[in-house]
Amino acid sequence: MLRRDLLKGMAVATALQGFSLPGLRALAGALPGMRRVRPTDATWPGAGAWQKLNDAVGGNLVRGQSLFAACEADAKGAACEDVLANMRNPFYLQDQVGGTEVCGWWNAWRPAPSAYAVKARNASDVAAAVNFARDNNLRLVVKGTGHSYLGTSNAPDSLLVWTHFLRDIAMHEAFVGQGCEGKVAPVPAVTTGAGNVWIDLYNAVTTVGGRYVQGGGCADVGVAGLVQSGGFGSFSKGFGTAASGLLEAEIVTADGEVRIANACTNPDLFWAIKGGGGGSWGVVTKLTLRTHDLPEHFGAAWGTIKAKSDDAFRKLIAAFFAFYADNLLNAHWGEQVTFTPDNVFKISMVCQGLDSQAVKAAWKPFYDWLASSAQDFVIAEAPDARATAARHWWDVQGNPSMIPDKRPGAPKYHGWWDGDQGQVGVFLHGYESLWLPVGLLDKRRQPELVNAMFAASRYKPVGLHLNKGLAGAPPEAIAAAHDTATNPAVTEAFTLVIIADGERPAYPGMPTAKIDEAASRKDARLIDLATAELFKVAPNAGSYVSESNYFNPRWQDAYFGSNYARLKAVKTKYDPEGLFFVHHGVGSEGWSEDGFERT
Repeated sequence: MLRRDLLKGMAVATALQGFSLPGLRALAGALPGMRRVRPTDATWPGAGAWQKLNDAVGGNLVRGQSLFAACEADAKGAACEDVLANMRNPFYLQDQVGGTEVCGWWNAWRPAPSAYAVKARNASDVAAAVNFARDNNLRLVVKGTGHSYLGTSNAPDSLLVWTHFLRDIAMHEAFVGQGCEGKVAPVPAVTTGAGNVWIDLYNAVTTVGGRYVQGGGCADVGVAGLVQSGGFGSFSKGFGTAASGLLEAEIVTADGEVRIANACTNPDLFWAIKGGGGGSWGVVTKLTLRTHDLPEHFGAAWGTIKAKSDDAFRKLIAAFFAFYADNLLNAHWGEQVTFTPDNVFKISMVCQGLDSQAVKAAWKPFYDWLASSAQDFVIAEAPDARATAARHWWDVQGNPSMIPDKRPGAPKYHGWWDGDQGQVGVFLHGYESLWLPVGLLDKRRQPELVNAMFAASRYKPVGLHLNKGLAGAPPEAIAAAHDTATNPAVTEAFTLVIIADGERPAYPGMPTAKIDEAASRKDARLIDLATAELFKVAPNAGSYVSESNYFNPRWQDAYFGSNYARLKAVKTKYDPEGLFFVHHGVGSEGWSEDGFERT
């Protein structure tokens, strides 16, 4: 630090002594850089300044507006009817400047439109927006798809950088990152604009290209956001995280520079992008990801079983964990099982690299055990398992598990899994996630795991996302995950437990929208109680940044573990003034909850 800056800081600190908190806040408003400006402030940019920004981005500066602005203007008009008809379509939501996948979280956040948005066409547009926000002390927010449970892709009184329209895709047979020539071997890869979602890449890489790219299980999640959060998909037990597959990124940093980040160029920034949380490092505009040989088969196993008593349900939980530890804790299997308060066990798992004969053989011991215990259970959905051609896994047409985007002009391959429909437009009452260490599957510890799972399931359905922990993955996938900013605990976890609940859409301005406060309060409490049971057997469990508790008091350790100090150093280097702020993002503890005032 320069001596004059140190002396200036000492002078400010001395001047602040004796101020009350309201006094400090008032002073913050008078000190440049201490409080970001809002449209009501005298220092908010004038019309001429906004026009210059509009010119710089080719006329692609638009005013922000809420998703239901048309209904606020005319509740019976055609525009209002259009949004009401499409609000459960994630692709429609992504196409709206004020669209968000989730319509809020009780006592946490609600969608709010930015003052203006830049519909970025390239990195130069992004740089113009970043420079304008920095020079005018504005709150900046970045959105690709708006698929953030924590509300990080929207903020009132802000300038939005909207990357949704960066949609180019290019395949490479032998990719080498910039500056890595002669240092690393070329590998097959795909380069994508930050505005694409995973169904776009699965179509290009798998359906058309016959290869595989490790991405998200949810087809409508943004590529850039998932990679920056770590990124688990259905087949992560086999191929690792999406962040592990990142080879290179193009990113606009807080100084307005368009940078390349890879293992050879800006390697510290590259490491932070790989799982250090979206929206904290800059605006990612382009990503290049490794592709893999496509397995011949993808497969699935399913079934719903209801126990006739609590004792039978305990027996069922114990039988599954013993079976899972012996048969499924490997590179092939992922996705979910769920235990519910009414003693129902639901299987919804998938696999890669196994044909139908092998898939059925893997589950035969468990299904045989169920058949031999018929006196204890009711079969609500007959258990079964099979495989199919991997190349057609993401086909939308003729696939009863996929919901197509039927809007005129929508790509024929755009669709989303019907199992994800419930989260589109949901208003969250509460949400929690925690990684369970693989040591709990040791035969000596399985009884305490069973007891904790049964106790947790008395309060709320408990979902085990068995692909969102890397225990059982190949050594190379584990090693690659250790070379990312994701919490190292993921490599020793066999599952990510998710406990959550919410209600039907209730977007601001939506006609007849009303939040059930009593249900919100009750559900949030029950989720806390269920989580507490699992913390008894995993007291220091980490959490996945993209699917986590908005109110997590130990988020730094839960999200990033031992990587947090290193991440803070990278943040200080590339964004020393904190231009990029997201809730519970690296460095956010230096700002108020809304990101407008330094604390």
